[in-house]
Amino acid sequence: MLAQAVEHLIKDIVDFPDDVSVRSHENARGELLRVQVNPEDIGRVIGRSGRTANAIRTVAQAICDHKIRIDIMDVRQ
Repeated sequence: MLAQAVEHLIKDIVDFPDDVSVRSHENARGELLRVQVNPEDIGRVIGRSGRTANAIRTVAQAICDHKIRIDIMDVRQ
């Protein structure tokens, strides 16, 4: 559910919503969400000085009750 919420938030920000992919992974440090976006949208998702990315992380942390980490990358990786 958290991955779907983050995906919904990011799809509203980007120009290429079909290229957005959010995958959830569990590791020893908590949950990891890997967000992939089109290379042209990476600046939109991160935002100036990382403000948009931090806002997305804040909203995601407010939704869930455990520690999460969100990594944002483009689809080339």
